Amino acid sequence: MKKQNLLISTLIFITALSACGPQTTQTPLEPVATTEATAEPTQAPTSTDIPLPTSTTVPVIDLPTESSDADISFANHVLPIFNTSCVKCHGTEQIKEGLDMRSYETLMAGSFNGTIITPGNPDDSYLLQQIIDGEMPKRGPKLTAEQIQIITDWINAGAPNN
Repeated sequence: MKKQNLLISTLIFITALSACGPQTTQTPLEPVATTEATAEPTQAPTSTDIPLPTSTTVPVIDLPTESSDADISFANHVLPIFNTSCVKCHGTEQIKEGLDMRSYETLMAGSFNGTIITPGNPDDSYLLQQIIDGEMPKRGPKLTAEQIQIITDWINAGAPNN
């Protein structure tokens, strides 16, 4: 009985492993022939009785490509982020530091400290650095990685008014 339980446990374990392994076609295992329900197998399975995969491969998944910088629109992508996270302090209720973020023109005019966007150069764009460093927005949730990427892509594309 112990050998039969061992055999059943081994077969279940092998089945579970094969379900997790690479999806290759394998010949099915031959069932052990028994004459009675309580009969014991004449030979315990050995490692040579179990077909093993010859190699393990990781499937490659083709992911959709990211949108190009040129696909980012100020009006459709960037401004909605600013409207949600920035204009309360930089436009509607207040205009802190002289920065009005309600339109392309006022954004590009900059703040009391000068320009905040350097078209084509996100590393030199003060606004983006403030966002990345977690300094802005001061109130409310920080921008997500996706939102930061949209702003970065827009600046990389030359910060067009589109």
